[in-house]
Amino acid sequence: MRKKVKKVLMGLALIVAMLTVSSCATRESAINDLERFSYELRDNSQYYTARKWRRAIDKFGSIRREISRHDYTVAERQRIGKLEGDCARYMVRGAKDGVMNSVFGLGSEIQGILDAFGVKVKE
Repeated sequence: MRKKVKKVLMGLALIVAMLTVSSCATRESAINDLERFSYELRDNSQYYTARKWRRAIDKFGSIRREISRHDYTVAERQRIGKLEGDCARYMVRGAKDGVMNSVFGLGSEIQGILDAFGVKVKE
């Protein structure tokens, strides 16, 4: 009887440990996704078409939703803020180039994102 209880408790401990590790990995992977996305914008956004900007906006929204699902430390929040600011800066450059205004009012979507960050684009 004691062996069964011991096995059950060990099994539960193992499950809890696995869930803890996977939640940390998911939390960190959301930040890593944002970092990779900011590098993608840095390196390639000057070549984006309106279609690629639409995909970038969708991806940015998806990453932000994933980040909002987790609790982060102050240092992690600062890192996230810096990365989101970098993304916003590249989006401003795209808006200044006028590429985003060419299809489906894409510029207004970008402006909405930038407004959320408190960034104004002068035209």
